[in-house]
Amino acid sequence: MQVRNSREWLNNIMQIPKAELPAIPAKRYFTIGEVSELTGVKQHVLRYWEQEFSELRNVKRRGNRRYYQHREVLLVRRIRSLLYDDGFTLHGARQRLEGDQPAPATAGEVRKELQAILDWLDLSLGKD
Repeated sequence: MQVRNSREWLNNIMQIPKAELPAIPAKRYFTIGEVSELTGVKQHVLRYWEQEFSELRNVKRRGNRRYYQHREVLLVRRIRSLLYDDGFTLHGARQRLEGDQPAPATAGEVRKELQAILDWLDLSLGKD
């Protein structure tokens, strides 16, 4: 059995460089193959990441096939960046993702923010 170095292993896992990732089309659901193409992460790695990252949820429909939504595609790109570009471990990436999530806003905070938006719109449209 031949031992591979980590760079060779990463190159095998990654399909395309980050700079060349295609735009995400405007559609509701993506198959695992489409997500693989959009993120540059192989399908078997995506299935593994589903076990490692609780935030990465797919919808199973029609014959138990995996479908992902737009937010999951973005999350896979974020995980890929943390692991491959920033050098995080799985544990470190998981912690970073948990720290990235803002605390839920209270109803009062939402009202204040909406009122500020309305005030800004009134000023922008020239209403008194």
